[in-house]
Amino acid sequence: MRITIFGTGYVGLVTGACLADVGHEVLCMDVDEARITRLEAGEIPIYEPGLERLVKANVEAERLQFTTDPTDAVAFGVLQFIAVGTPPDEDGSADLRHVLAVANTIGEQMYDYKVVVNKSTVPVGTADRVGEAIAGRLEARGVEVDFDVCSNPEFLKEGSAIDDFAHGPRIVVGTDSERVRELMRECYAPYIRLQEKLMFMDVRAAELTKYAANAMLATKISFMNEIANLAERLGADVEQVRRGIGSDPRIGYQFIYPGCGYGGSCFPKDLRALAHTAEQLDYSAELLNAVEAVNQRQKQAMFAKLRQAFDGKLEGKVIALWGLAFKPDTDDMRDAPSRDLMEALWAAGARVQAYDPEAMKECRRLYGERDDLVLVADRIQAVKGADALAVCTEWKEFRTVDFAWLKQQLALPVVVDGRNLYDPSLMQQAGLLYYAVGRGDSLTARE
Repeated sequence: MRITIFGTGYVGLVTGACLADVGHEVLCMDVDEARITRLEAGEIPIYEPGLERLVKANVEAERLQFTTDPTDAVAFGVLQFIAVGTPPDEDGSADLRHVLAVANTIGEQMYDYKVVVNKSTVPVGTADRVGEAIAGRLEARGVEVDFDVCSNPEFLKEGSAIDDFAHGPRIVVGTDSERVRELMRECYAPYIRLQEKLMFMDVRAAELTKYAANAMLATKISFMNEIANLAERLGADVEQVRRGIGSDPRIGYQFIYPGCGYGGSCFPKDLRALAHTAEQLDYSAELLNAVEAVNQRQKQAMFAKLRQAFDGKLEGKVIALWGLAFKPDTDDMRDAPSRDLMEALWAAGARVQAYDPEAMKECRRLYGERDDLVLVADRIQAVKGADALAVCTEWKEFRTVDFAWLKQQLALPVVVDGRNLYDPSLMQQAGLLYYAVGRGDSLTARE
């Protein structure tokens, strides 16, 4: 098939590369000329394991192309994927300006039948708005061209997006058109040969499915953080509790790891957008609001533990940070817990020495040059001369540590572990004051 994708951000680029890799001809369009120039030169503007190789291979095979010309983009494919950003507006709602701008462009440029595929994460009812925008442009042009709009939400996890696209458990398509079903089945045919995982449903159900999925996963995280906070106060080890409840197949082990809060481009934004939708319907989404409130509180926990360790006297202290990205295998720092911690430390007069395998460039972009932030080359440099260590991201290289060596590096041997990577008993044996999440760390630290 010939497929057009509007947007070369995370979702658009992964979708385009994966569809090209199974033999489709894909044209990715973006209004950002600098980004397209970089992509044509083989430079990938985002970090995602395996994506650079996939893009280069399919560009060389001439199955994947890039353009800034909307006329060429609309003319190219019968399937027109909208995969542009929907950033949160000030009131928490999803900003649909980019989505509707693409819809207007398609309406202005189309001369034959198109299926407009909403791949972006959008509120329920967006397909209707996209259809109205296209129809309005066609009417203004005085032409009649048949088209359909369907919903095809993405379920990609940063760090494993390519595998998720190829081997994810479901492909959701919202439509009431048999013609659309046939075309979307053809599009995804290479991915459903071994397993029939195409799920056709109503458009609005498909739009809600994306938000509901992220809301459920965020709920599991916040629930486990609530249990961890209780365990901490009760003297129980939440890791033992996690194993106990995760063994129940009705619950499972995924997304029940306590930590310093969730972040990234999806969960925070989508929770707020869904809660905003509820408000617009005059419905009080108490659980959604509670999930978000628990997460915001959890992001403050690491700073509270550091402040406790230093008796509230953080001014002039040097705190080492291991990890800046909101999760491993990405350079994304959107709503990352590390940002809450750094900004609180700076407000308290502390300095930060930070290292992350991939997010250093993004950190510089966000915060620029400042005297109270030093970005270093590796984890060893981060702890040299530091008073304490805070672990914000569970990168593999942080999982194994010589605790005796670590104690020698830190002026006050304090470790605040926001990801529960280490064994409290081993930390205590090494003479480290260890603050984790829900592992009785207050008692350990006092001893």
